[in-house]
Amino acid sequence: MSTSIQDVARAANVSISTVSRSFTRPELVSKATREKVLRIAEELNFSTSRSAVALKTGRALRIALLVSDHLRLWFSASVIEGLNQVLHAEGYDLSIFQISSIEERKEFFEMLPVRRNADAVIVVSFDIDSQEIAQLNSIHVPIIGINSVLPQERGFSASVNIDDEQGSILAARHLIALGHRDIAYVRSNRDVSLHFSVQQRFDSFIECCSHAGISPHVIVAEESANRIAEVVTQLLSLEHMPTAIACQEDGIAIPLIFQLMRGGFSVPGQLSVIGYDNSTYASDIGLTTIAQDPVHMARKAAEMTLALIDGETPEQLYVTEPARLVVRSSTGPAAPRA
Repeated sequence: MSTSIQDVARAANVSISTVSRSFTRPELVSKATREKVLRIAEELNFSTSRSAVALKTGRALRIALLVSDHLRLWFSASVIEGLNQVLHAEGYDLSIFQISSIEERKEFFEMLPVRRNADAVIVVSFDIDSQEIAQLNSIHVPIIGINSVLPQERGFSASVNIDDEQGSILAARHLIALGHRDIAYVRSNRDVSLHFSVQQRFDSFIECCSHAGISPHVIVAEESANRIAEVVTQLLSLEHMPTAIACQEDGIAIPLIFQLMRGGFSVPGQLSVIGYDNSTYASDIGLTTIAQDPVHMARKAAEMTLALIDGETPEQLYVTEPARLVVRSSTGPAAPRA
């Protein structure tokens, strides 16, 4: 039989409300009484009911997390890890919603105000429109963005973003400084209605190259099991192979290097490759990349979320983390044309 709050109260010779306060409002109970209640509760293997705590505080003790990418990918998994490190310690659970289309996003926001089943919403890598912001604001739910597009202008309560513009400029300038003029950019094919944040990476890279008189070849990596092989096919179908390839993310760059080397190309002898993320295995294979730290960003977002739930205002609501170029062995001087 499980131990009830009545059992603890009886053993500690205190009221049921005193047991409840010892867990939920410890400042209202004397130190000696609280220590006795907690000791007896531990001896009896008693645990507080989350629903009871939620009822008492008026909170769901749940954070809704909206992600627009596969949960197994490095960035999404890192964000979840960082959020959980902070939120779990404070008694909050994460409810994860993978949003793949604008229809799924619309359904989520239509149902959330009715259910009132989250104390805050964290949005990863895409933005939400003014109507959806209004739905949340009407029930006073903070909205926190991680790598979300124009978070302040679009009505987010707070955000933590990597400086994608700076990161892409660093990548472009690195290749240009190495003498590369024939450059390809490999990007994914996202649903533009979700305004996935990597669009800014692409725009900034192309603009920086344009200022140097360079027009990169744009290669789209469609979502499929053979997408990297298809990227190689597109590269080989160009009039001539570029001397450098910039990739939207390491998840494209790392397998692409293996495919190119398997096809007889030398990296960086014939082709320089640069990624974006500094993800798992980037260092192991010597990938030059733009570094970001999603675990750190998520921890900061979680701390801001808790502050907003408590009615506090963080010192800085809209944080932009600087990007960093990490030069390794996958990039080198442009090979002379034969």
